[in-house]
Amino acid sequence: MTLKEFFKGDRFAELAGCELIEIGKGYARARMTVEEHHLNGGNFCQGGALFTLADLAFAAAVNSHLVLTVSTSSNITYFHSVPLGATVYAEARELVDHHLMPYAEVRLTDDRDRLVAVFTSGGYRKPGMTIDGVEVP
Repeated sequence: MTLKEFFKGDRFAELAGCELIEIGKGYARARMTVEEHHLNGGNFCQGGALFTLADLAFAAAVNSHLVLTVSTSSNITYFHSVPLGATVYAEARELVDHHLMPYAEVRLTDDRDRLVAVFTSGGYRKPGMTIDGVEVP
């Protein structure tokens, strides 16, 4: 099984239309195309949908070491709204690869390469909880 296949188990992200497109050690890239069900009252992408995309990329990057890692705190700052039909990319880079408490930054850009948001998150690696049978490129 690949780490991409493992994250198919993230049913909420999958239902939201988020897709992992690349995973490496301490790195991940995901995308989501904004559809009708992502829109808020202002008729652009709801912040929670963007947060979900960023969180998936974060999870893939920090779990690439194959020790089950969960988020402990997250922050997101939005810079631009995203309209219906646009594709948003989330690129996660692990900034701190600590054995228990990693930290990563996720940059969200749209299909015009415009910075949409920046998400940062710390995590906790659960000792002894390895992700078995998964390969990372």
